[in-house]
Amino acid sequence: MLEVKTVEKPDERRDFPRGHLEALHLTGLDFAVGTFEPGWRWSESVAPIAGTGSCMVPHNGYVVQGRMRLRMDDDGGEAEVGPGDVFVCAPGHDAWVVGDEPVIVYDFAGTMANEYAKS
Repeated sequence: MLEVKTVEKPDERRDFPRGHLEALHLTGLDFAVGTFEPGWRWSESVAPIAGTGSCMVPHNGYVVQGRMRLRMDDDGGEAEVGPGDVFVCAPGHDAWVVGDEPVIVYDFAGTMANEYAKS
């Protein structure tokens, strides 16, 4: 089996306050490109859509542009990610854009493209 898609033609787009997600659905992989504008914060922009107190979607991400801060619910651990950073983030977190530049994240978790910003 061989399957190829381009991010230039996503299978779907989900808009939410101060951002959007473009998803590609392939056999065995859902890939997402998340764009988050300055002022975006998960707990303000996506929580009302998701209906949860924190983001319950795991992420395997690569930051293309901008800076984002992540805070874990369970232990309060925080990290800031920026261009060139690869990160893994378990369910149960908040995140927000740091600074005045939009953040672009490639997410390979598989579930982000299926579950993120859905009620």
